[in-house]
Amino acid sequence: VQLQASGGGLVQAGGSLRLSCAASGLTFRRYSMAWFRQAPGKQREFVATISWGGSTLYYADSVKGRFTISRDNAKNTVYLQMNSLKPEDTAVYYCAADYQTLGVREPAQYDYWGQGTLVTVSS
Repeated sequence: VQLQASGGGLVQAGGSLRLSCAASGLTFRRYSMAWFRQAPGKQREFVATISWGGSTLYYADSVKGRFTISRDNAKNTVYLQMNSLKPEDTAVYYCAADYQTLGVREPAQYDYWGQGTLVTVSS
């Protein structure tokens, strides 16, 4: 199984980025997908998750209204559209896959992880 995250970069506060995570080696449509992030010196924290069919979404309060998670099961890819970015959004962003479990926010519950992509928001 491989999860390949991409799309990170340097952006000014108020700007936007779109992260992608391409999955291979698993039956993608049977997995809930999520994004987590980890800032320097902090624990990994939940950002957003989407059910296997894409109909159920959960967000951390800190990103609600600014970030949107989506998926394309035909492309085995999950996305995170990030708008109105703030310096406190600076972190390495990771995608994760969880087999047929809905709305899980604990990193330890996820089966597979991508390598992470760095997002830096300058003030």
